[in-house]
Amino acid sequence: MDLKTASALRRLRLISVPEGVSWIILATCTVIKYTVASGFDAAPVLGPIHGVLFVLYVVFWADAWNRAKWAKGKAALYFAYSIIPGGGFVIERALRREAEDAVIAARARKEGAVNA
Repeated sequence: MDLKTASALRRLRLISVPEGVSWIILATCTVIKYTVASGFDAAPVLGPIHGVLFVLYVVFWADAWNRAKWAKGKAALYFAYSIIPGGGFVIERALRREAEDAVIAARARKEGAVNA
């Protein structure tokens, strides 16, 4: 894996958790607004924050897809998880595993242990 691909995957990992957290907080505040406290409205503040984080996620996702050459199914799955509340945590974990596997494979190739 080259440096630009690793950087793209790292950016996607770093934005996936805040995007997931903002989605959960926004959904929770919306439920509170309509059920518990009728005067509580955090959407004017949290909506734009989540919107910016989601747009950044989509940009970083597209860059990672382009550089990592993911299959369409894998790319679609990573995008779909961004729509599900808390899906960012799943994506971050999967990308971390991918990065760790790439490091292990690179070390094994360097040592001549494998022809991968």
